[in-house]
Amino acid sequence: MRKTIYSKQSEYLCEMLVAMREKAGVTQRQLAQKLGREHNMVGRLELGERRLDVIEFYWLCKACGANPEKTAAELMRRLAAIEFEQGA
Repeated sequence: MRKTIYSKQSEYLCEMLVAMREKAGVTQRQLAQKLGREHNMVGRLELGERRLDVIEFYWLCKACGANPEKTAAELMRRLAAIEFEQGA
């Protein structure tokens, strides 16, 4: 398994998190407040500076009004497509 921090898949995850938050119409600070977390946590996730576990992903989706199952399924499809495009 390769390191993921600077991968195309990690880049896509960060873009998806930003898009989900923006679609919800909330700032990073507002989302962090909804989650009961420190104000810079969302920014660090969106920049790929902090890893995201599956439970946090679930909470982020819920806080943004997104369906966690559908969002995760779309994420998995896109990650697989990126892997295929890279010939892995």
